[in-house]
Amino acid sequence: MSHSINSEFKFDPKEPSMPISYPIKTLKELESRSYFESFHYPFNKASVPIESGYSEPLPNCRRILVCHDMAGGYLDDKWVQGGTNAEAYAIWHWHLIDVFVYFSHNLVTLPPPSWTNTAHRHGVKVLGTFITEGDEGTTVCNELLSTKESAQMYAKHLAELAVNLGFDGWLLNMEVSLKPEQISNLKEFVNHLSLTTHSSVPGSLVIWYDSVTINGDLWWQNELNEHNKPFFDICDGIFTNYSWQEDYPRRSAAVAGDRKFDVYMGIDVFGRNTYGGGMWNTNVALDVIRKDDVSAAIFAPGWVYETKQAPDFETAQNRWWSLVEKSWGIVRKYLGTLPFYTNFDQGRGYHISVDGDQVSDATWCNISSQGVQPLLEFADSTANSIQPLVDLKEASYSGGGNITFKGSLEKDNYLKRRIFQGEFTLSELPIHFFYSVKSDSNSSLGLVLEFTSTINKAMSILLTSHGMDHLSSGFSKVVPTSEHKGNAPGWVIHEGTIEMNGYILTGIHALCYRPNAPFKELKSRPFGPDYTVPSSTDYSAVLGHITVKTSNYKPDFPVSTSWLVDGEYINWKSGPQDSRILSVKISWELKEGKNFAFPHYNVYVEKIPKLAGGNSGTTIEHVQEYLGVAHVNCFYVSELKVPASISNLKFIIQVCSFDGTNQNLEDCPYYQLEIKGL
Repeated sequence: MSHSINSEFKFDPKEPSMPISYPIKTLKELESRSYFESFHYPFNKASVPIESGYSEPLPNCRRILVCHDMAGGYLDDKWVQGGTNAEAYAIWHWHLIDVFVYFSHNLVTLPPPSWTNTAHRHGVKVLGTFITEGDEGTTVCNELLSTKESAQMYAKHLAELAVNLGFDGWLLNMEVSLKPEQISNLKEFVNHLSLTTHSSVPGSLVIWYDSVTINGDLWWQNELNEHNKPFFDICDGIFTNYSWQEDYPRRSAAVAGDRKFDVYMGIDVFGRNTYGGGMWNTNVALDVIRKDDVSAAIFAPGWVYETKQAPDFETAQNRWWSLVEKSWGIVRKYLGTLPFYTNFDQGRGYHISVDGDQVSDATWCNISSQGVQPLLEFADSTANSIQPLVDLKEASYSGGGNITFKGSLEKDNYLKRRIFQGEFTLSELPIHFFYSVKSDSNSSLGLVLEFTSTINKAMSILLTSHGMDHLSSGFSKVVPTSEHKGNAPGWVIHEGTIEMNGYILTGIHALCYRPNAPFKELKSRPFGPDYTVPSSTDYSAVLGHITVKTSNYKPDFPVSTSWLVDGEYINWKSGPQDSRILSVKISWELKEGKNFAFPHYNVYVEKIPKLAGGNSGTTIEHVQEYLGVAHVNCFYVSELKVPASISNLKFIIQVCSFDGTNQNLEDCPYYQLEIKGL
């Protein structure tokens, strides 16, 4: 897969092709608004609004901004509908982040929607970048700042992009020397961008990078002071350069006064002239910033990935972010509103499942598909201890993730492992919990729910199926779950109901234990003839998903006739053995007056053979082939191979609900395309 948009061919954004994210490279392109005429524009809209409660201004406390700088940007993440690299870069420690900036060295860096979608799902704001640097940057600034009107016009166009693409504002990096007479128009540009973005995007941010000074000199201050404060005063914060000394955070806080949390002290993870040296010592700088109670800006945490830190990306990433957590503490707690659902998907993997059935064994990456990420505690592996991890090669119940628990556990012991922390106030309605487990016959997995009440009374409730009598003394209450087999072999769905009116659900832990009774037949697993009985201490269980919802919540799927489904840009090419190759853009919308929101849609194709219309009495088996996932109301099918024996194609749009329920395929909207001229 090509890593560069500027490959051999001339990219024409108006021509249909596999949807990609791409930057705006010139002022002319920005002024013309040609981006909105691109074939790719509708695919690039973020579809996830920021998690409720986070669309407000940032909390009045120290924060972490993370600036994604990864080998020029727009790599695997440029493929809006997903790429093919199972080992693509991703971030999953969103509970440690307040603001995410997508950065590249192009004039206008538009965040790929995948980053905005997953960041918003976790309550994190997303900024694009406007950068001017080098001789080209000087030319840009001469045009941009030529008049007050030009400064306002370009600011208005940047605000419009944030509104229409669904992200939350801009990082401004004016890395050029300017003439003193250009400064008043630069201030107009910053001020107008802040005002127009704030008025059109609630809770939005414009952050100034510490580069050019108020006198027009390109002179990095590495702190907030009189040389850059006039810009800080007209926007939402400053991201300082990295070469600060130990007392600079304290000095900056004094200059900022009651806005000290809007000072983001820069840390370059690659360690270039950075206090503390970055890399595995990034926490050294964080400790100083935390002590002086200002905010931090972590630049290029992809260092872990780019430099191939040992032993592998997953482990190194978890270890690196654990240092951030240890230094800074947890920024954000999830579980704000019900229904709450996660499948632990990391947005990349080796297969995809729907309701326990594997629908694809192709490698893939699509950060939009990330589920709410678990808050797993990292421990340097000790022999045989059960270390929970997302194992992309292990089975998935939904999507391509899971939490896998493997190791050693004695019979009468149990282990509790953190999955989530949150703050969710329960009402008088009973709450239903569902979770899927695939385990060997000697291993059981329950959920421990932590509650506090308004009078700070703590309770822990264990949800589990059976065989827990010997451990029940460790919990306030044990709620037995009913179990049933899903449609897919090996998975067991647990369901439990609790009533905790007035309590706050503050955490979910997994409980690994051994049953003290033989498993029922329900638990038999089809492991095949080569399966060996595990030793008495081997423990192995996989958690597939968790759903939490009120007893009255029902997913509301419109009937298929409520949808208008259409195909456009239909392109046929001839393939080998009289086959055809089809490309088509499929779009769907609800008819007049109907308004529903859905998190995503699975797209399938059914290839209907010519015989299907005959009266031969043969039954045609309907096989739905999984094509991908859409997070907007359109999907581009690129180069689908259609054998000569096929007369019709039926594209099925499976509607997916916020509680993880998927509409039955036979009830879904679809688009049927007859193959003519065979």
